This record gives sequence, C-alpha cells and structure tokens, in this order.
Amino acid sequence: MRGRLALCMLLFGAFTAPAALYAQSCEAVRKLSSPGVSIGLTEVTGAGAFTVPDSTNKIPRLPAFCRVVAKLKPTADSEIGIEVWLPLAGWNGKYLAVGSGGWGGSIDYRGLAEALGRGYATSATDDGHTGSSARFLMGHPEKFVDFAYRAEHEMTNEAKALIRSFYGRDARYSYWDGCSGGGREGLLQGARYPDEFDGIIAGDPANVRRNAWALWLANETFKDPAAYIPPSKYPMIHRAVLAACDANDGLNDGLIEDPEHCQVDFQQLECKAGDRTDCLTARQVQSAQTMISPAKDTAGNALFERVEPGTELRWARLAGGPEPADLFVDQFRYVVYQDPSWDWRSFVLDRDASKANAINKGVDELDPHLADFAKHKGKLLLYHGWADQQVAPGSTVDFYHQAIEASPDPANASNWIRLFMVPGMGHCSGGEGPDIFDKISVLEQWVEQGRAPDRIIASHLTAGKPDRTRPLCPYPQIARYQGSGSIDEAANFVCK
Repeated sequence: MRGRLALCMLLFGAFTAPAALYAQSCEAVRKLSSPGVSIGLTEVTGAGAFTVPDSTNKIPRLPAFCRVVAKLKPTADSEIGIEVWLPLAGWNGKYLAVGSGGWGGSIDYRGLAEALGRGYATSATDDGHTGSSARFLMGHPEKFVDFAYRAEHEMTNEAKALIRSFYGRDARYSYWDGCSGGGREGLLQGARYPDEFDGIIAGDPANVRRNAWALWLANETFKDPAAYIPPSKYPMIHRAVLAACDANDGLNDGLIEDPEHCQVDFQQLECKAGDRTDCLTARQVQSAQTMISPAKDTAGNALFERVEPGTELRWARLAGGPEPADLFVDQFRYVVYQDPSWDWRSFVLDRDASKANAINKGVDELDPHLADFAKHKGKLLLYHGWADQQVAPGSTVDFYHQAIEASPDPANASNWIRLFMVPGMGHCSGGEGPDIFDKISVLEQWVEQGRAPDRIIASHLTAGKPDRTRPLCPYPQIARYQGSGSIDEAANFVCK
C-alpha cells in the first residue's frame, strides 16, 4: 500500500511540480545540437522584465523561461536564426509559432512574450537573415526558399523536438499566429505541411503579388507630380467617402461595414477653378479613382484587388511618394532583376508582374488548396482589416473563396475555415475601427472544444481605454445595429 502511495505521489508530481527540474535541464538542451542545428545559447531567464537583444527595449512582467537560441542550416547557403522559449512553470501543454513581417530579418520578441504569458512554449525565426532589406536574396535561391516557407518549417520541427526533450512529452496542440508576412507564412505552412498545426491564425496575409500592385499604384499616382495628392487633402476625401457609403449599413457611425458595395465618384470633388485644399484637380481625381480600382492588365484582367473605400486617411503608404517603400521595390531589385539600381519608374504591370509571378510560382505564392489541412481537422482563422492601407483586403476575400472551392466539402467548409473582415481597421491594427480582439482564445475554443466562432467581440481604444466594441462577423455577414441602445456597445448588434 505504501509503495502504491509513493508511486501515485511520483506520478502526480511528474504532472504538477517539475518546474524546478525544468530549470536544471535548460542548460542540458545545448547538448541536443544535431546536423544542421547549432544551439548557441541556453539560459534560464528569471521572471520579470526581458531586455530585447541589441536594444534598450524592455518587455515587462514575463514568467521565468528557458531561452534557446539556435542557428539552422538545412542547406549550405542557409543561416536561419530561431529562438524557442519554454516556460519553467505553468506550461499549458501547447505550442505556438509566431510569424514574421515584411522581409523578416528579426525575431518577434513581443510575439514570443505574448505567447509565453499565455503559458505556451513558443518560437520565432528571422526567416534566414538579419535586417529589413531583401538584398540577402540576390543570387541566393536557397535563401528565397528559406524566407518563403523552409525557415518556418525547420523552426517548427526544431521547436517541437526541444519541447519533447525539455518536458518529456509532445505538445497537445500546435498553433500558428501571424499577420501580414506572418499571415502569408501561416497559409504557406498549411498548404505545404498540412499536419504541422492544429490551428492557424492568418491576418492580412501579404500575398507576394501585392508588390507589383504597389508599384503600379506608385507609377499611377505620383510618378507624375501632377498626379500626387497631398496628405492634407486626405481628410476631405475621407469625409466624402463616408458621406457616400457610411449609411449603407443602416448606421452613420464613421465606419463602412461593407466597402465591397461602396462606389464613389471622385469627380464630384473636382475643383471648379484652380487647385484648392478643399477639392481635387482633374489629375488628382484620376489618382483617387485609381486608388480604389483593381490593377488590370492590358487585356482588362484584374491582377490584384483594390484598396477599399474608407482607407483614405492612410493613402500615403502607397501614394505618398516621392519613392515607393523599399518593402515593395525590393522584390524587383533583388529577386526579379537582381539589380540594386533598378528604377521603379521603369515598371510595366503586364511585363513585370508576369516575371515576378514566374519566379514566385511554387515557392512564395499562396496556394488555396488546403484540403489536406482540412482533412487533418485543422482550423483556419482568417482576418483582414477593410481599411488596410498596405494589402488589398479583397485579396484575402479571393483566397477565402478559392479555399472553399478547393475544400473536400465546400458546402460545409465553415467547419474548418472562417474569415472575419474588420471594418475600419488598417494593416493588422490601427484605424478608426475595432482592431483589438483575442484571436488566440477564439482559435483555442474552435480547435479544442469544437466551438466555431459565430462572432468575435472587438474593441477600439482611445488613450488606452475602450470607447467602442463591435462584433466581427463571419464573412459575408456584417454587424447590423438592432435599433436601440448605444452604437458603441457590441451587445446592440447582430450578425446578418
């Protein structure tokens, strides 16, 4: 009897009290280096503030964890940096991979911190280089593969191996969370490695075709100085758009719930006599109309969707000049033409988009064929801000429709994929709309409890305090005001 009691106590302790043992074994993780994996640092980081490496930035109030820093070399030309953070106590038994943004080049420490604070074992990667430029890709096709999908896959495999060794068991669930470039990465992982994650959060996914669209807009809206719209005119344009479309959803609230059905005639803003701050010149009218029009080739085929009405206050990201952002130009400088001096003014939509697409094909192009991910019982939570100033929201709507068509059972695709469009939200966050919502908890409930999200409550903050809540609805539903109560309270809206 005493022996059985001792055994029970031992088993109970194995599941509830090994925090001290984890700390002792953190240094031993260094010995797990294998071919292609070099672990450079393992250290116990005590509870409290964490100083981001090579900076003075601090992340406050973190629990104690085992920090693992490693380099991965799946090819001779690879140099993939990763970090894996393993909670020393209170591990929730799950794993969360954190995506990157832009061209990668750094570890998302705040993403790691958020996951750790929730009790997750977590990891992030620099996508195979350091710095924000894509220059590292010039002449390095293997690094292009690393950036597109291999770095994330190799990181995930290594993180799962470390979890298994450190805790003595596999994670019960594995998740991906990323926005922009991280959203694109999550979708690539789901298509290529359908058994890798139980759930994927992909926000505002930056379809690589976006870069050609952005350069087309640059050439159309500010290469000619007469086409340039000064930012001082943006508020005037935004007011005109709201006047045309805000009430289409039955409520004047400063948000356009359904911008897909918003059509604006900017000719009504044309100056009657000379250029003024409260009107647009004829050439500026053309630029404004171009901003909310899809990019089309010479045959009239739409190559990329439009910036939606409601985004006017942030048009400077794409049309602010005097040069387009390096984020957009770098693909053509370093991947398509491999010429650092390539001039964006020479861009021709049909020719250059075709060249870029041929290089991206099979490497960094989003694939909506996610049937195997669905068969794995994976759940995909897509979201996108309707007022995204950097990636056309319609590109995600298109991807969603294509994924449903390719689903094993299109009529019941909502069992594994749902899209939530966020009115008034900019690229991944910000804007006039409700942009703060607990995506991870929503995905957990869907995967672990089978509770598919029928609405997600989102908040908007001013000076750090909530001043509006709204339900986000599964596309194509939108939030409709019920006719009574505060328009700033989610409880007074239904999804229809």
